Amino acid sequence: MTTPLLDNIEFPADLRQVAEADLPQVADELREFLLQSVCATGGHFASNLGAVELTVALHYVYNTPSDHLVWDVGHQSYPHKILTGRKSRMGTMRQQHGLAGFPKRCESEYDAFGVGHSSTSIGAALGMQVADQLQGKPNRHVAIIGDGAMTAGQAFEALNNAGDMPNTNLLVILNDNEMSISPNVGALPKYLAQSVMRNFKGLMKSAKNKSEKVLNKVPGMMDVAKKVESKIKEAVDGSPLNPHVSLFEKFGFEYTGPIDGHDVALLVKTLKHLHSQTGPQLLHIVTKKGNGYKLAENDPVGFHAIGKMDPATGPVKSTAVAKPTYTQIFGQWLCDQAAADARLVGITPAMREGSGLVAFEKQYPDRYFDVGIAEQHAVTFAGGVACDGMKPVVAIYSTFLQRAYDQLVHDVAIQNLPVLFAIDRSGIVGADGPTHAGAYDLSFMRCIPNMVIAAPSDENECRMLLSTCYQLDQPTAVRYPRGSGAGVEVGTDLQTVPVGKGVVRVQGEKVAILAFGSMVAPSLQAASALNATVADMRFVKPLDEALISELAASHDYLITVEENAVQGGAGSAVLEYLARQKICKPVLNIGIADVVTEHGDPTAILADLGLNAAGIEASIREFIA
Repeated sequence: MTTPLLDNIEFPADLRQVAEADLPQVADELREFLLQSVCATGGHFASNLGAVELTVALHYVYNTPSDHLVWDVGHQSYPHKILTGRKSRMGTMRQQHGLAGFPKRCESEYDAFGVGHSSTSIGAALGMQVADQLQGKPNRHVAIIGDGAMTAGQAFEALNNAGDMPNTNLLVILNDNEMSISPNVGALPKYLAQSVMRNFKGLMKSAKNKSEKVLNKVPGMMDVAKKVESKIKEAVDGSPLNPHVSLFEKFGFEYTGPIDGHDVALLVKTLKHLHSQTGPQLLHIVTKKGNGYKLAENDPVGFHAIGKMDPATGPVKSTAVAKPTYTQIFGQWLCDQAAADARLVGITPAMREGSGLVAFEKQYPDRYFDVGIAEQHAVTFAGGVACDGMKPVVAIYSTFLQRAYDQLVHDVAIQNLPVLFAIDRSGIVGADGPTHAGAYDLSFMRCIPNMVIAAPSDENECRMLLSTCYQLDQPTAVRYPRGSGAGVEVGTDLQTVPVGKGVVRVQGEKVAILAFGSMVAPSLQAASALNATVADMRFVKPLDEALISELAASHDYLITVEENAVQGGAGSAVLEYLARQKICKPVLNIGIADVVTEHGDPTAILADLGLNAAGIEASIREFIA
């Protein structure tokens, strides 16, 4: 497909020169360009296809970048990037030194707010509006949020704040596609679905009024029509056609919608009207995730993010036997442990697929709870479950657990409740970049009383440490990286290991490497060139203090290696112990430097950080030179 209109659009100012009647063609060309570019690079897919018309309409009506568009999460921002000067760089998407997969302020002036996590758009846009208002700037501010992200408490906190500020010209666009990554859960999506049905009933009422004149002329047809109407009402919600007062109007917003989010002409017309209004406004649009590409429409979960593929045939299924990922190992362990213990409850904040709970949901639906994009609630909910005799396991990404830190401290740890946190995506995660990196969990958990923290070095250790921590009657965490490990054979039992005890993997001389989790494997490679000892520490808290003392007594240098921020991490714990014991020994801490890590291939990023075998060896040689 050729793209004659899109070829002449580099920035939104160019788009605004296009005749309004030609905008549907612009949207079609943009969707085709998006399809080809994402299939060539991989990346977020279905959500971007669903936001094409909305993106065109927004940049056509609003004077960006003076007017600010704030995208929630941002995995639907690729069309926005294409229209804002980055079309020629789409081939670098999510690659090292290329375009970020999410809005990023330092990448473009059109990216008003950097994101990666959900439910921040309304608060950020409100803050921008207030700042501009105080400075006398007439800029407009739009927050675009999905119905999945709207389930989080932070979104409603911002709505509550904005609705009480009648002089604030803020537009919130609720992009309702019934999806986050998985299908949405909870009461709010059901309410939004009812809103759509009410709109349908309003249209039905209008059609009925227009058709009554015709039906009255045909004997008996009016009675038949009334019976049909009654059945449709009953199917929708069993209630008559009553005036509808929107939930959002009760929050102080002027509500418009729901309208078709793929009708670019209607979107432009509606946005022009709302642009002229004052006070908090909410536009409810209905879209289809994956719109315009049948494979993604039919499987929006599977096509949420893709690797490189042929758009004509879709993803190629590999026939090679892949090593199991840590996520898959956790999912299998969860099912096995649930079979052995009826008290186990699995909890996830909207990450069923990502955290490996698909099989668990099918096998134990009564013990599976997806609480939606609500990490804080997930942790407090788990604490409540633990209070009354059950054993909750919270499956959560490291980066998302940061959002529930207060709940981790107050609602679980202080009360010493037996909640196991299965922390996925620890360390460097690759293409998703710094907003998704799990670089801080060891540091922020280690200072919390009652916590036990384990870091497995391979797949089988992951299973054993999960079993070990689950048996404890206190808060525990097992953190493991994204992707697969070394390919170690994984047991099928629920074997445990001694708590707070590490193991020496290789015995050497002079240099002792105390490696944590994913850094054991590269440390073993580095040690072979250094004739160094390597200890797999297994636990960050409690530390194997006896092993540390033994290694300090028998070696000249101690080296700690972790895939976590150096500040406050596992290496800091070793230093604190040595200081308490008045053991004076040269110690080098190797970990993630005090920088914001970038997106790209995780192997390359780890190499840049000195966290591969060559980097670890080089750092040690420099230290002992």
